[in-house]
Amino acid sequence: MVRAQIGDPTAPGGLDVGRDGSVAAITRRLDPLPINRLHVAILALSTLGLFTDIAEVALSNALAAIFLAPPHSLPRGSLSLLLASVFAGGAVGAPVFGLLGDRLGRRRALQMSLGLMAIGSVAAAMSPGLTSLTIARAVSGFAIGGFPPLIATYLAEVMPPRRRGAMLMVCAGIGFLGGSAVILLIQALAPAAPLGIEPWRWALILGAVLAALAAALFARVPESPHWLAAAGRAAEADRACRRFESAARAKPAAAPAGELPEPPRPVPAETGALRTERPVMRRTALFVTLYTLAPWATLGFPLLSAVVLLAKGFKVDQSLVFAALSMLGPPLGTLLTALVIDRLERRACLTVLAGSMAILGTAFAASDTFRTLVLVGIAFNTAAATYGALLAVYATELLPTSRRASILTCAWAGGSPPRWHPSSCCPPFRPTVPTACSR
Repeated sequence: MVRAQIGDPTAPGGLDVGRDGSVAAITRRLDPLPINRLHVAILALSTLGLFTDIAEVALSNALAAIFLAPPHSLPRGSLSLLLASVFAGGAVGAPVFGLLGDRLGRRRALQMSLGLMAIGSVAAAMSPGLTSLTIARAVSGFAIGGFPPLIATYLAEVMPPRRRGAMLMVCAGIGFLGGSAVILLIQALAPAAPLGIEPWRWALILGAVLAALAAALFARVPESPHWLAAAGRAAEADRACRRFESAARAKPAAAPAGELPEPPRPVPAETGALRTERPVMRRTALFVTLYTLAPWATLGFPLLSAVVLLAKGFKVDQSLVFAALSMLGPPLGTLLTALVIDRLERRACLTVLAGSMAILGTAFAASDTFRTLVLVGIAFNTAAATYGALLAVYATELLPTSRRASILTCAWAGGSPPRWHPSSCCPPFRPTVPTACSR
């Protein structure tokens, strides 16, 4: 049986011609299916995991403010190490989980990521001091970095292509709310710590519970049929397809009878490998470059915007209002984009969004009125968030199935923190009551 991967230029039309269980056969069975209850369940579960993932990253913002304030007043060097531990762990962990996703399967790698995230969060919540907290946050970061690109890979492979962009955008848009939710939770618990436990520890405990719940629920959804087919596990790919067909009340495809289609003319192994590898290498280089350059805009702007406001003569309270309002853009803009994204060309949209960020950044620097700065800031953060989510969609559609997770996570790590992580957009949290790092 001849098998090629999605996007393989050596196969006719980029797909192989094979029997039931091949990548092409799986694609022909899955693509026509309507969005059904299984798709919705997978989307809801993926969104829960991403919501938890982003909340864990945004928690660093709260920890920064808590430990800078009295009675802690931690040295900035120690605090910087604590904050950097999450992102350093993410940069290392993303490629590792990408390899696991390509070797063991998308679903298993997602479960491992969520399980490690839960362990790291519990360890951080129980940490008696700064050193143990820093180590625990690094463990969490190791898992946090791999989850967003893995979930983008999984969703891209199980969602119908005509609604794929919308589904990923919805997941990203709701996931963005995790950052705001964790900040609001800590602020709500700050006046009276329940059971004498500091609010930030409660946030970590809740995050661990959600991560563990999502990990357990992933056992109830099917593995990516595309990955199973690419891995040569045709029988399992067929069973996974049948679950989607059953949910859509579609008649399961019967195994082909009679003679197999004539395979393509064979090519020398070295020539075929070279033809396959060259476009993969070019696409890998493209996405590594895009993800490496993206943080200069998507993270540089929110990090510097408050400083720019102060330099323009605005007060600290106004900069906090700006930070809070600018958070409205990413979830709202991403969800609105989901309504039209599958009608537009990905590359053209990315070009327009990149140009828009350049224009809006220039306008922000030239503006002097607070209202204009807020509006431009919301527009920029919206464009940046949409760009990041759309880039993930575009990458998953161009990369080969068997190496999709590995390449995407490596590119993602090059632009760490990940593009779906709006942690730097969260307004600084200021506790209303003293908190302690140790009990």
